[in-house]
This record gives sequence, C-alpha cells and structure tokens, in this order.
Amino acid sequence: MAKWQYTKGMKDIGNGVWAYLQPDGSWGWSNAGLIVDGGQTLLVDTLFDLKLTAEMLTDMRRAVPAAEHINTLFNTHHNGDHTFGNQLVEGAEIVATEITAEDMDPSHPAHYHSMMVNAGKLGRGAQFVAELFKPFDFTDIQLRKPDRTFVDRLDLKVGGKTVQLIDLGPAHTRSDTVAFVPDDRVVFTGDLMFVEGTPIAWAGPVSNWVRACERILEMDVDVIVPGHGPIAEKQAVRDMKAYLEFVQYEARKRFEKGMNARDAAFDIKLGRYADWGDAERIVVTVLNLYEEFVGEHKEPEVMKLFEQMADYRDKLRAEHKCDGHCHHDH
Repeated sequence: MAKWQYTKGMKDIGNGVWAYLQPDGSWGWSNAGLIVDGGQTLLVDTLFDLKLTAEMLTDMRRAVPAAEHINTLFNTHHNGDHTFGNQLVEGAEIVATEITAEDMDPSHPAHYHSMMVNAGKLGRGAQFVAELFKPFDFTDIQLRKPDRTFVDRLDLKVGGKTVQLIDLGPAHTRSDTVAFVPDDRVVFTGDLMFVEGTPIAWAGPVSNWVRACERILEMDVDVIVPGHGPIAEKQAVRDMKAYLEFVQYEARKRFEKGMNARDAAFDIKLGRYADWGDAERIVVTVLNLYEEFVGEHKEPEVMKLFEQMADYRDKLRAEHKCDGHCHHDH
C-alpha cells in the first residue's frame, strides 16, 4: 500500500474516509480514523495522551472543515492508546460495546502516571513499562466513558454512509470492534490488526482471534486501517492470521512436552516473523494459549508479564549482538 506513506498524520483514503497514522506503531503509537459525509463526522478512536490527541484534532480540522465538530466518537476497544484523548472530543456522543465501556477504568490514566513517576521503586516490570511509555504524558487525563453502548453490532449513519460497528472479540481485549464502511470498502480494525508489528493477546482466546481474521478476510474491503502500523490490504490480515496460527502450533508442541509458558515463548524460533516489531509480546500470547489448552483463563498478572517481556527483549539484544560472533559454553 505504498499509495499512503507510513508517515505521521492524515491520509486521504478517498470519498470522505481518512486515516490518522502514528509511526512506528510500537507500544502506544496507535492509529485513528475519520469518516465524513454530508457535514456529519465519525471519529474512530483517540490517542494515548492529550497533546497527541489535540494535535490530531487540529490536523483533522485543517484537512476537513466538517471535523470542527465531531458528532460521534467510536472507541474500538478500551486500551488507553485508543481512548485517553476522549475528553478533548467535546460534544461528541461516544459509542462503544458494553464490554469496552465496562473495561474503560477512569483510574487508569492516574495509575499510568504514578507508574511513570515511581518506576524506579516499583521493580523491573514497571521500569520496562516506563521505558516503553516515556514519550507519553498521562497528566490531566479524565477518561471520558461511552455515552451509548451496544452488544455485537451497531449500524450508524454518517450522512448518507452506513458504518457497521461489529464486535469480533474477545481477542486482543475482551471486546475488539471494527468499523466497516461498505460503500468505500474500508475497515478500521482497531487492535485486531497490527501491521509489521507483533500482536498481543491480553484476553484471547487466540483461536477466536484467528476467526476474527477470517471474518475480516470475508469482508468486501480493499483498504485496512490497523490499530498500529501502516495502511494495508488483505495480505496483512493473512500474514497476521498465519503468525497467530504459527505461535499456536509451536506453543502446543511445547505444552505437550511439559514446558511452562514462559520457557515455551523464549524457545520458539520466530523465523519469518523475527523482523516484526515488539517480538517480546509472544510471551503474553503463549501464556494465553496455555490457558486455552487447559480451558481456564485467569486475570493476567500484568507486571509479571512486562517483566518477562523485558527479559525477552534482553535475550533478543544479546542474540543480536552475537549474530554468529560469539559462542556460549554450555
């Protein structure tokens, strides 16, 4: 999709549909969207902090005068990098699924802020989070929750355009909803799609995420705007589905050998996925798969997982330094 360069800012997909991209798509650097018709506007997601969201809204208004007033804001899922800017979209009706609304916790921004400030005292997991989220400012965020919720599916009108909001989760979170614009053959996927980046299954089950990919592949779309990464076509969905199936297969083999989830994640050779960003997320996805294999999903111990991801990243750095130049005495 070289048609839209992967650079920061507004991308005109055509016919009143826009994407807003934030390279490099890594932790916290999410995308958003704007759908405009007949003076009506729908915003898909906000960004991780107020400064970034304000900058995006300014860019949108510059490109699209109708965006001066956003009628509806749709949050694809509850994560902060898609919701923390909600308070700046004044006067908009915020729409999300019931589960997304439930999972949007107004204490989260303050929690992030205090973690950033106190990371030094909080241990390795928190230090890794603080390193990942250093570019963002979590002060003064009052998380605005949805005004209107739905279950499974909601069709909205934006001027003459129909936008279908379809919940394909649980996968990345407990509820992951896409915004499908059939007339323009565009879908905004939220974090059901990471392009050139590694997906992370906080909620799972991974088998349902694979099904969600299949549902997106069945849609009559040409343009896919992911939650993170460049604008893509269906090949990117096939690639991500293949990654999830690959990890599922490799994790299953190790599960059956009696390896624990952490060791399994560290043992899997990434092969053709090795150059995707944020490879350490495999740690969370493998744990999720292990829970699926035993049929029991537990609330994740988030800080412990960030600690393991930090270890994984260190392992990659060490291997990278070696790249054939060192041998280990076992």
